[in-house]
Amino acid sequence: MKDKFYAYIQQLQDQICKGLEDIDGKSKFVEDLWKRPEGGGGRTRVIENGNVFEKGGVNISAVHGKLPDTMQKMFGVGEADFFACGLSLVIHPKNPMVPTVHANWRYFEMYDEKGNIINQWFGGGQDLTPYYLFEEDAQHFHQTCKTACDKHNPEFYPNYKKKCDEYFWNTHRNEARGIGGLFFDYLKESKEMKMEDWYNFVTEVGNSFLQAYVPIVEKRKDLSYTEANRTWQEIRRGRYVEFNLVHDKGTLFGLKTNGRIESILMSLPPHVQWVYNHQPEEGSEEDKLIKILENPIDWV
Repeated sequence: MKDKFYAYIQQLQDQICKGLEDIDGKSKFVEDLWKRPEGGGGRTRVIENGNVFEKGGVNISAVHGKLPDTMQKMFGVGEADFFACGLSLVIHPKNPMVPTVHANWRYFEMYDEKGNIINQWFGGGQDLTPYYLFEEDAQHFHQTCKTACDKHNPEFYPNYKKKCDEYFWNTHRNEARGIGGLFFDYLKESKEMKMEDWYNFVTEVGNSFLQAYVPIVEKRKDLSYTEANRTWQEIRRGRYVEFNLVHDKGTLFGLKTNGRIESILMSLPPHVQWVYNHQPEEGSEEDKLIKILENPIDWV
């Protein structure tokens, strides 16, 4: 399974990078291969200063070795070996009318001292962070997520949509990071779902990513915007940074397993503002977004 899923994310990285380069029309992803001293490595690809994308990364990694002490405590196990691989992406567009997008699909194995698998699971999801709310964009993104889920189980979309709203919640701000999507973790073998079934589901979601995001970019990338719109985008990006550094499990896992700092922090946007006690004007488009972020709704 680990070889199969790693082969899949290599192919998916190529597919997503090409799709994003095609829509940008100027910048190309620059590739950086790296090795982890304790075992494994990855392929980081970053795009910067494009026509459409100000900064973005589409990264894959496969790391293995001894499970660090912090992770042993988290999983409630003693000494063990592990393998983890995944694709993680964050794209920050230049135009404030185009939303930021994040996605991640990953697979994890743990072994006993004889090398037998004692635990394995999939995780991942995809979510949208707009700066200005276009309801049809939110509906399109969520409908694409739902369509992918419904092919496997009608319970998946409402369940993983709810988990996404709960996970991407800035508790210290009491608001959502964005308008959500899907989030799932610890997808393990059960009577209903073999690991092969979970593989089919996770890859279905991965394959839906470009379909979920690219039509939104096409629709919004050439809209006009003001300096005030750009300032608002940078203030909201600050909230994105806060979530990633304070709450995000993937960031914390990478830092605790001696991951590659440049790859872990590539999710951070290049231009951000923190404005003291900034409050949008009542009834404005900015205020409309905040009200949705404080009370997530069902989009489909």
